[in-house]
Amino acid sequence: MTGRFEASNQVAVAGYAQSPVTRHSDQTLGALAMETARSAIEDAGLVVGDVDGFVTSSLFPTAGAHSAEDGVSVVSANWLAGHLGVNPRYAAGFQGFGQIPGAVSLAVNAVASGAAKYVLVHRALHNPRGRYHENPIEEAPGSQQWTVPQGYFGPLAMIALAYNEYVQRYGASREAMAAVVSEARKNGARIPWSYWHAKPLPASEYLDAPMINDPICRYDCDIPVDGVAAFLFTSAERARDLPHQPVYVAGYATGAPMRHRLPLHWPLDDIMEVASETTRRLWERSGVQPREVDLPQVYDGFSPFVYFWMEALGLCPAGEAHRMVLDGGIDSDRAGAVPVLSGGGALGNGRMHGVPQMLECYLQLAGRAGERQRAKASIGLACHSSPHFGGAVVYASEPF
Repeated sequence: MTGRFEASNQVAVAGYAQSPVTRHSDQTLGALAMETARSAIEDAGLVVGDVDGFVTSSLFPTAGAHSAEDGVSVVSANWLAGHLGVNPRYAAGFQGFGQIPGAVSLAVNAVASGAAKYVLVHRALHNPRGRYHENPIEEAPGSQQWTVPQGYFGPLAMIALAYNEYVQRYGASREAMAAVVSEARKNGARIPWSYWHAKPLPASEYLDAPMINDPICRYDCDIPVDGVAAFLFTSAERARDLPHQPVYVAGYATGAPMRHRLPLHWPLDDIMEVASETTRRLWERSGVQPREVDLPQVYDGFSPFVYFWMEALGLCPAGEAHRMVLDGGIDSDRAGAVPVLSGGGALGNGRMHGVPQMLECYLQLAGRAGERQRAKASIGLACHSSPHFGGAVVYASEPF
């Protein structure tokens, strides 16, 4: 497929809700999801009976031996619809790469095709009690036999490999990454529902943190949390009759690695190769050029992703993101800077798997960010996951 996405600007986000982001919620994940869904529906000026479509991307957000149980550790679209008392015309769960862009694509396509009029998209994240990477395995079968015995397993080793390459190739310093993490925490500290509300992180504290998998330290990782977000999608025409300013979906793109590697073997060149193709698709399908985006929100589940996305999107040349950061180029309080973490991201909110990026685009473009409202916010871009295992969505305050 080439050219502009045919449903561009025909579907809009009309309302939202975000639960408090906590380490461990007092409610079950299902109960939290139902409460948040009802709030999002009400926010859009609707009642539960109006909603005829439900979409999610219920990838279990943990590692180790924890079980996935619907309504407890994950919340599927059908579970949520059923517990809200709805027999939906459309229900789907996205299972591929780029979890939130995939869910958005399902919702947009359902509305644009007439499969549903009002689609609720939710993301429910659970943090099981106990050690996050607790792993009881006593043997490493298959391809893992070549990596696990040597200590190369889990996402920390994966991102440390790619980040090491970046540091060695481009000379990036820990001081630059301290500025990235401090920026995320500064902005997250301003958001009431954030886990890190009122808890900014000085660069000095980042630099004093112990290494976990060199050069990755504790603060380079987002913190596991319980939390739910929900968004209401409908046609642009119907959205204009609802209480809030619509935020239109201009286009989206996802990508996946094409080179065969061992699990979690992510060389930097592989990441950026797929990123280049994903962003090329994004600009083509949305009809937007990089220079037109005034609110890019990059994914930061691990801090090096900020560099990778900035360079993939063309916000700076390859290898220059760390220098741009050191020069104050992403300081959201500085005139002329590129506010890539103005919503706090995952590092500033908690491990909500791309929700902070999507939510910041919605709030700013709908004019609903309150004291944080930016003077210029007309085209936003929300990135999700690693550039080679994820994707991005372009949003607009007005159709074009």
